[in-house]
Amino acid sequence: MEYAEFIESKFAHDSPTGIPDPPTLNPQLFDFQRDITRWALKRGRAAIFADCGLGKTPMQLEWAKHVPGRVLIVAPLAVSQQTIREGTKFGVDVTYSRDGELSDGVTITNYEMIDRFDPGDLTGIVLDESSILKSYTGKIRNQIISDFGCVQFRLACTATPAPNDHMELGNHAEFIGAMSRTEMLSMFFVHDGSETQKWRLKGHADSEFWRWLCTWAVMIRKPSDLGYCDGNFTLPPLEVSQRSVGGPASSGMLFHKQAMSLLERRQARKASLDARVAETAELVNAIEGPWLVWCDLNAESAALTKAIAGAVEVKGSDTREHKTDSMLGFSDGKIRVLVTKPSIAGFGMNWQHCANVAFVGLSDSYEQYYQAVRRCWRFGQESAVHVYVVTSDAEGAVVSNIQRKEKDAELMAEKMVEHMHGYNEENIKDGRRVRERAESDRAAGPGWELILGDCVDHLASVDSDSIHYSVFSPPFSSLYVYSDLTEDMGNCTGDADFIQHFGYAVKELYRVLKPGRLLSFHCMNLPTSKARDGVIGIRDFRGELIRLFCSEGFIYHSEVCIWKNPVVAMQRTKALGLLHKQIVKDSCMSRQGIADYLVTMRKPGDNPEPVEGELDEYVGEPGSFVQSGKLSIDIWQRYASPVWMDIDATRTLQAAAGRDNRDERHICPLQLDVIERAMQLWTNEGDLVLSPFAGIGSEGYVAIQTGRQFVGIELKRSYWTAAIENMKAAEASAKQGRLI
Repeated sequence: MEYAEFIESKFAHDSPTGIPDPPTLNPQLFDFQRDITRWALKRGRAAIFADCGLGKTPMQLEWAKHVPGRVLIVAPLAVSQQTIREGTKFGVDVTYSRDGELSDGVTITNYEMIDRFDPGDLTGIVLDESSILKSYTGKIRNQIISDFGCVQFRLACTATPAPNDHMELGNHAEFIGAMSRTEMLSMFFVHDGSETQKWRLKGHADSEFWRWLCTWAVMIRKPSDLGYCDGNFTLPPLEVSQRSVGGPASSGMLFHKQAMSLLERRQARKASLDARVAETAELVNAIEGPWLVWCDLNAESAALTKAIAGAVEVKGSDTREHKTDSMLGFSDGKIRVLVTKPSIAGFGMNWQHCANVAFVGLSDSYEQYYQAVRRCWRFGQESAVHVYVVTSDAEGAVVSNIQRKEKDAELMAEKMVEHMHGYNEENIKDGRRVRERAESDRAAGPGWELILGDCVDHLASVDSDSIHYSVFSPPFSSLYVYSDLTEDMGNCTGDADFIQHFGYAVKELYRVLKPGRLLSFHCMNLPTSKARDGVIGIRDFRGELIRLFCSEGFIYHSEVCIWKNPVVAMQRTKALGLLHKQIVKDSCMSRQGIADYLVTMRKPGDNPEPVEGELDEYVGEPGSFVQSGKLSIDIWQRYASPVWMDIDATRTLQAAAGRDNRDERHICPLQLDVIERAMQLWTNEGDLVLSPFAGIGSEGYVAIQTGRQFVGIELKRSYWTAAIENMKAAEASAKQGRLI
């Protein structure tokens, strides 16, 4: 594969598996609905994250109509009958089934019945109100993903794919088949603090995460989000008012104590039940027209039905027939007041005819609150919607929690639309965004040049057999730690991906190095983790690199092990194997610290310019040199040791100037001691030294200090800029005849 082709194909994307040229779609659909449906048919496996009232039902019906073979739509209970009605309106014949039987076209069932259907009989499946996947360990969620992953065409539709947390999108990704939830978290997210269940999007993963998401999902809150005219899709006002009722004050307290714990909340709700019901009944009985009354407890539901004239109750223990008839009866205007729970009827129903909503207390679920409100406040509603939240004085903590979640969810939804807007608009309208390549620039001084850009691209312009020595630290495979650039070799989806990418550079390094001359790379073996690798252990990264270089023609020349303080490593990484308490618990999991290595490879052939060993020798403090002719025996013996115990790990260039605010880790510059010894051993004054991963310029700094020439390539601008300053500092100090 050519390098440019490899870069284009490198990152996560979900390839289309659907119908390349969908037929003409129903003219009853709005323009944005037609384009989204056409895109979803081309994709084959897709998600439509469209706000309430934007037409998810007609879009999924039209999608199901054009999928060849048998298609099953899975929906909440009463939504099934509502979907059948919509099918009649849009010319799609939909058959309801609860026993596993499928029609030749489109069949619909409820989530409770899904285990009765054989996935092998299906060509396509639609999840209506797919936010049910949000429950990561939910039985239905696991069953859907495991059993229906073999179905060719898959569509998920919801208004709330991730109301509070981006990581919830992983369940949709897994259903669609774009990536497993674990893979998504490993690639784009990082643990935030010590809580393993809390993840945040990596700073540099931002653009690539949204780019990947837009390959299989579309997010729309209004048509203009995708560049269409909003027209009649502008919502009327929503007016929310809170009414607090008193209950018996806590013993010995003048004011009501805020209920904080779950037990306290339950007690507060029970104590205020009569007052809340009376307040709500007075409202509903006084204001004519349809009312939707939401509650959370069976006792509330029963009391409200008795207190409100003409109210019909729908509770969990009711028959399916009663639930369906009651909800559809409310839709048809045969029932004026419907009393139920958000968990029963809060998803999927279209009740734009109702403009008055009451909550008799709240749970902590913002998604249930949001969905319950949007049954009425949705596109197609012609009147201002009035929402009354009736709580006790002691339930202020619950209300404030919902208000906080509401603000967070609004902000998150806005950001999702903002991030996905450009990609979605181009995808839906058959556009194509060209991936931006890494920027390029150059800076130079006496004896040195620093190139900004992709090392593979720029190495191609270096003359063959022109480099005397190369020394560097290759990147490790740690996604989006230092940049979001596709050319960043750290941004690889796995070990094989990294080896393939780095292989392009190794091939060029072999070409540009003089025959018989050396290349040294600094590395360490890498710890593995259960979250990322499935096991706690160590990956032989050093060995992988040696084998890669040998496969391109290099000779494995030598290596030195560089001692590292395990106590410092323990304090920095908190690695399980280095913790003292692990020895007491189970020392079989205890291990040694992980050393650094300087591995040296040789290009075959005769060296045209022998290095005669007329090297500088340390005298006094590190960094001071005097000419000594030949390297002394004791210093040579120290350098020849297979283990260097005396490397000063703190003697590095300052990396703070090169750090980006979005970096997940601090850059770790190569120790100057290591570079100095390598150049003393394997180069002559005036030799040209190359670093394809120049970072903040450590190798170049030493090269200029010791009378060598240097060319470095760095991908990240902030590092490149810092390297320029370090090269200038090296110039100034070299004139003084000593290292700083």
